[in-house]
Amino acid sequence: MIYEYALVFLGAAIPWLEIALVIPLGIIRGLSPFWVMLLAFIGNMATVLPVIIGFEKVRQWILKRQEKKGKAPSKRSERAKKIWNRYGLPGLALLGPILIGTHIAAFIGMSLGAEKKWAILWLTISIAVWTLIFGIATELGFEFFR
Repeated sequence: MIYEYALVFLGAAIPWLEIALVIPLGIIRGLSPFWVMLLAFIGNMATVLPVIIGFEKVRQWILKRQEKKGKAPSKRSERAKKIWNRYGLPGLALLGPILIGTHIAAFIGMSLGAEKKWAILWLTISIAVWTLIFGIATELGFEFFR
């Protein structure tokens, strides 16, 4: 059983999987909703914080990779910029987990000029809120069908 909880932690830490997928799957699998939500939150934060803190190094790495491949900005990046222009950092952080992913939201927020302390605060709030929403909604929905 520890193995399954470790997978929840790792799944939440991996961009693209994140909390929106991992929490419902863990709860449906029969794991404790409390531990699934806690480990998913910690796993997601464990990889989002280094993106914010080490932003400049990550940015340079991504720019070099895009230059080598000759890629244009992705649709997710464009969507994030629209959210930023309309709602700022709080909107980007709160909508990020469901629209573009927390890691991309963190990176885009930093690249558009957010301060580290505000990015950490808003993304922590956002991940916590979405963790609760996904966990409670899954548990209530799962209980409804029992």
